[in-house]
Amino acid sequence: MQDAVSKAAAPTAAGKKARGILGLKSLMAVAVGLVVSQGVMVLMLQGVGIAGSAFIVPLGIAWVLALCYAASFSELALLVPRAGSLSAYTEVALGHFPAILSVFSGYVVVAMFALSAELLLVNFLLGVLYPAVEGTQYVAFGILGAFTVLNLLGIDVFAKLQNVLAFAMVVALTLLGVSALTGGFAPHAFRAAELAGDFNLGDGAFTLIALAIWGYVGAEFVCPLVGDARRPERYIPRSMYLGLTVIFAVFALYCLGALFYLPREVLMTAELPHLEYATAAFGGSGTFLLAVAAITATCSTVNTSLAAVPRMLQGMAEQGQAFPVLGWKTRKTREPWVAVLFTAGVTGLPLLIWGNDAGTVGLLLISAAIAWLIAYIIAHVNVIALRRRYPDAERPYRSPFYPLPQLIGIAGMVYAIVYASPAPELTVEIFTNAGVVLGIVSVVAVAWIKLVMKKPLFKPEPLNEIAKR
Repeated sequence: MQDAVSKAAAPTAAGKKARGILGLKSLMAVAVGLVVSQGVMVLMLQGVGIAGSAFIVPLGIAWVLALCYAASFSELALLVPRAGSLSAYTEVALGHFPAILSVFSGYVVVAMFALSAELLLVNFLLGVLYPAVEGTQYVAFGILGAFTVLNLLGIDVFAKLQNVLAFAMVVALTLLGVSALTGGFAPHAFRAAELAGDFNLGDGAFTLIALAIWGYVGAEFVCPLVGDARRPERYIPRSMYLGLTVIFAVFALYCLGALFYLPREVLMTAELPHLEYATAAFGGSGTFLLAVAAITATCSTVNTSLAAVPRMLQGMAEQGQAFPVLGWKTRKTREPWVAVLFTAGVTGLPLLIWGNDAGTVGLLLISAAIAWLIAYIIAHVNVIALRRRYPDAERPYRSPFYPLPQLIGIAGMVYAIVYASPAPELTVEIFTNAGVVLGIVSVVAVAWIKLVMKKPLFKPEPLNEIAKR
């Protein structure tokens, strides 16, 4: 009986919306645009500073782990094609408590910390490049306000902006990497033979998988846009796979190119290593190129988050897992306007609390790290649980080589969590902060489920019930 129900319960995403707005290019722009942030640009250079040219190995391993999570999210997004994304998948796989925990800890809290870090970083960088804006927060709040308004105007406006931003960002980073590798604008400070001789996996390279994975997190933000996608059964998986591969290629060029111009010590210790890199490779004109790359990276990340996270909250509101007001939509564009404003608000809050202190960027990014990886683990577990509970359900996309991507992904994410701390003296503080955030989210989730929803914490909802909503 369950098999018969499951077959009818999983309408294809393609059938849900025949004519979507977002094609493959737009979805790839979302995947690339969210992942390639200015904070990640800094982290990648710190990684290559620590391990030298051997950093290409953990970068490649992290790419494989990213493909694993893309496989899981693709299967889930097309089996349960709802805007709620991870909450909807987890609700039918594990129950309401893991569903609420996964989205609020893995995405809302991440948006609060990681987006704030991005805005702080671009504000700090432009303050260094252009002293007139130093010490102000005009740029940060200007970017946040502008993209909040633009996302309220509709998904088509978002798509056009995202295509331009992602293209400009990838071109700028690729130009920087290729020019650095070829020495096209300035002579190399170090020879290729020196870099090859410096290749050593014994310099803690494998422990940097945890750092390298941050170069790929966020591609799954295409999944909440499944209802706005054309041919989602094809374009959702392809956009993530292709986007992650483009990211790997761009970061490989970007990281290896830096070693031709800067000592590893500078890459490890500089506050703005990407500024040092651009200046060394291009001279004075490098600052303009970096400004373009940094601004487009930050704008792209903010734009994508303000499109995807509100749709997750909208889906949760429709499922009774969040305040109903978060599901309110504008009459004309059908945008979840309350959720957009809420996401913008929690993003701006740390800016008001910490001000323009660049030293908080690392703390904010690390605070977001563990929660995001836990969300990925939950996604992999969802695939395994749903394969067991609904083996005959219609799946427009099936994760290849199941269950290897899920098992490898879970092991890799656990490894990344264990090595999330960049320094031993920060370990206690980092895990304490993560524990406090997860603890607060857990308490709120339990109270909401028991007092408002009046449902069990870990009882999965039937797949056919989710499909009817």
